[in-house]
Amino acid sequence: MHRQANEVLPALLEALAIDTTVNPPWLFGHSDGGSITLLYAARFPQRLAGAVALAPHIVVEDLSVASIEKARTAYLHTDLRQRLAKYHDDPDSAFWGWNRIWLHPPFREWSIEAELESIRCPLLAVQGRDDEYGTLEQIRGIARRVPQTQTLEFPECGHSPHRDQPERLIDATRMFIQQHTCGNPP
Repeated sequence: MHRQANEVLPALLEALAIDTTVNPPWLFGHSDGGSITLLYAARFPQRLAGAVALAPHIVVEDLSVASIEKARTAYLHTDLRQRLAKYHDDPDSAFWGWNRIWLHPPFREWSIEAELESIRCPLLAVQGRDDEYGTLEQIRGIARRVPQTQTLEFPECGHSPHRDQPERLIDATRMFIQQHTCGNPP
């Protein structure tokens, strides 16, 4: 995730001709993408107008590992591979790259907690109360380290608030961005 935040995302923004020094964008990331958003915000604090992190990970929890083990079983024995193929040209590479790193024993020590304190932009952190990949401690840990964080805990919501409660998420995101852009969306 560090490589994605420190190298890949800056290269993508440059390729899209987004000059983050002149017009800092808002980033919106989910799950590992939420963690990448946080890492980018910490590494380049002057280059973001704000960030929204959905179900981000700041540490590895037992719940995460157990659910990722279940995902491996589902990938091997259900139609999960075919469903992922709708979104990935190479579902095997996408799935196994994600699954293997999270289940690699040394990865249990992974944490970005110390890096969070460098974040300066407005931050909205959202987590479903029924998230099967992380507990509410993920966003609460962010709020302890980044005082300008607004947290939202969605009841009856799993790991994907954008799928489980899209209207609520869109409304909350719109209001948050408007609060931090003087009512003028980016």
